[in-house]
Amino acid sequence: MNELPKFFEVLPEIKRALDQGQPIVALESAVITHGLPYPENHTLAEDMEDEVRAQSAIPATIAVIDGKIRVGLTVPNLLTLAESSGKLRKLSSRDLGAAIVQQASGGTTVAGTMAIAHQVGIRVFATGGIGGVHHDISRSRKGSMDISADLIMLANTPMIVVCAGAKAILNLVATVEYLETACVPVIGYQTDDFPAFYTSKSGLKTSARANTAEEIARLARAHWALGLRSAVLVVAPPPPDYAMPQEEVERAVNKALAEAQEQGIRGQAVTPFLLERVNRQTFGASLAANVALLLNNARLAGEIARYMVDTPGTS
Repeated sequence: MNELPKFFEVLPEIKRALDQGQPIVALESAVITHGLPYPENHTLAEDMEDEVRAQSAIPATIAVIDGKIRVGLTVPNLLTLAESSGKLRKLSSRDLGAAIVQQASGGTTVAGTMAIAHQVGIRVFATGGIGGVHHDISRSRKGSMDISADLIMLANTPMIVVCAGAKAILNLVATVEYLETACVPVIGYQTDDFPAFYTSKSGLKTSARANTAEEIARLARAHWALGLRSAVLVVAPPPPDYAMPQEEVERAVNKALAEAQEQGIRGQAVTPFLLERVNRQTFGASLAANVALLLNNARLAGEIARYMVDTPGTS
């Protein structure tokens, strides 16, 4: 592992795995600090790490604690983040420098986690749903476009990102178009349809399909061997027992968007606000789907990480 800035603290298990070329999966922490309440968030964080380990890979949950970038969390670290749910910073890639200097703590988003994981050399990352292009909920900013930093990182970071598509609260058509423009391959895992987080289908298509974790690893290696530097986005539908009907999700999202507009919700507050409102309107079904897909993605990412080590080919 290359020498890192002094504000990085890499768990010894992760450092050994990096030095020895073992399979590792990065996990975000914003889902712990801003996604679920305590103690559900703590249970989910532990369960996601267990799913990665079940695939003979090593989980590296990433967060910032007291101004230190932590790659791999101890049991006390994880509990601290979970118990402080909603009280810590939500850290995208742009927020990391300030958190370090100000010795703050927070959960890393998709963009924040990717930036850190890439710097230490982790090539596979599991999350729930990526950010994307938001619907314009501001009448005062007519014609404006709110684009998640996740898309910028995906366009510029060579990493396999496993998700359940983009969050259903987003403008999915614009999000998929952005990914195409940014030359990000969108690989459907055993599907040709772009999932919409809670539901298996959005009416949009993936750019390619892969039926096995090994095929995904080979595809990623080929993509980067061409000199391309974007991420490879792997989209896996939520487990069938938890996937929700598309019409039900759309109704809940539309109501949530209307409430956000009425209340003037802006910036980083938009996503947690909309997700909470959708969960309330679906009587908890969306939360159950969210947890199930997160575990499913961690499991798949662990398997892919193993093949990134075992699969011969260019890197």
